[in-house]
Amino acid sequence: MEMDFQKALLEVGKSLSTDEVEALSFLCTDILSRKPVSLDGASNLFSLLMKEDHLSAGNPQLLVELLLTIQRPVILQNIKLSLPSPSTLISPYRKLLYRLSEQITEEELGEMKFLLKDIPRRRLEQKTTLGVFLEMEHMDLINESSLEYLETIFKSVCPVLNEEIRLFRKEIWHPESSPLTVKPSQTPKPSSRTDFQGDETPQLLSQPSMNPSNSTNGEMASLDTVNTEKKNPESQENDEVLCDYPMTGKRGICLIVDNFDFSESYKNLTNTLRNREGTKIDRDSLKEVFGWLGYEVDIHVDYNADQIKSLFTRIGQQDHSQYDSLVCCILSHGMEGRVYGVDGKLVEIKLLIECIDGEKCPSLIEKPKMLFIQACQGCKEQYPVQPDGIEDETTRIFADAKIADLRSPVIADLLVGMSTVPDHASFRDKFCGTWYIQSLCKNLIKCVPRRVDLVSILTKVNFDVSGMTDFSRRRKQMPQPAFSLRKRVVFPVPEKRPPEIGALTKDNS
Repeated sequence: MEMDFQKALLEVGKSLSTDEVEALSFLCTDILSRKPVSLDGASNLFSLLMKEDHLSAGNPQLLVELLLTIQRPVILQNIKLSLPSPSTLISPYRKLLYRLSEQITEEELGEMKFLLKDIPRRRLEQKTTLGVFLEMEHMDLINESSLEYLETIFKSVCPVLNEEIRLFRKEIWHPESSPLTVKPSQTPKPSSRTDFQGDETPQLLSQPSMNPSNSTNGEMASLDTVNTEKKNPESQENDEVLCDYPMTGKRGICLIVDNFDFSESYKNLTNTLRNREGTKIDRDSLKEVFGWLGYEVDIHVDYNADQIKSLFTRIGQQDHSQYDSLVCCILSHGMEGRVYGVDGKLVEIKLLIECIDGEKCPSLIEKPKMLFIQACQGCKEQYPVQPDGIEDETTRIFADAKIADLRSPVIADLLVGMSTVPDHASFRDKFCGTWYIQSLCKNLIKCVPRRVDLVSILTKVNFDVSGMTDFSRRRKQMPQPAFSLRKRVVFPVPEKRPPEIGALTKDNS
């Protein structure tokens, strides 16, 4: 039996990359009394573990935990190792550092090394992220009870990772919370934000509690109506059981309505709405990103008001039973509470939402319905801007005229991402696309692989767009999501490489 186990360990070692062997050695740092001499292969590590009685044919629990932690359960299946009950031999602190290392890009690692003034530069030159963490431990800059130094570094390099540390501290301070167990038949999700039960909500900035039961008169919670400073005991209890919407079937349809040519709007308006230069860049970016996320992208260009209403009616009448969710994107001009068709007629946003609510579309009940709208919410200006129809020909930055106050529709499991706050304009660069849609797409590409939930991603979009301006430094914009979600929207990490977006083009046909 012992010989068979050693053969199995040999097969495991052959299946592991150099980085994975380093990860196993790092995870065993607190277990081994001395460190492996070499990381060229896994044999040296396994020999030390067996010599110190941490691993044997009769006690394979550590091997199971190590391979599950680095997300290689297929190796356990290949060696036909019967899986015992999940163990907790590896310290939560060591697992925390490993999870953090998996979410740090090469660029961010370089920035970390630059900021680590307390460690000689030559000792960091060839180090991986795990190697940098070990150097920080050797210099007594971090340990299980002191992670403030690392948080300071992350604040400059990748603030979202500090949420992982917050969750770790919460687990340490609440030992009655049991560790999350992984069933043998389950494959852990890559780059999961936490291994613990409890409050798993990652936050990029200050994120309010958005449980719809906390909103007034059943209205959807909105960022401007929720007190982010105080949480009552009931809301804290709700946070403890917050979970994710299931994303196990087909992802769903991504509907894109892109209105560019408004030459026919003169029939219904005193002033013809101008063509939306640059919108094709947004359309292509949305197509690439949501296609990457697994959605079936359905694009409709230059729809009039009746066609938009008919399109949403048809989507609501479809059977979405096999789908996990629905995404709808509208790129157009608008007035508060409405969007323009290319014929200059207006469509009420709430009527479009009603087409996909639980009453009209039962197959979408308890599934997230996400609506992203690029248009203005009013004529007020955050510093001088030109509303649609009176655009300044000397600039490449245009406004997209008004759109809806979406706090009134009472509908569960809905998220509406607005490109700007009520009564204000939203901007479009005719060569680069809109500030909002481009930021949304780029943050989805960056944050989805890190298992960041959609509300947190939109908070990051708020942060990014609020810092943008044009060449005159006079135009500003503030997006605003509103939602009645009851769970977190966490997109599965795609196997394909993320798309490259934002290519400059003047072709908007």
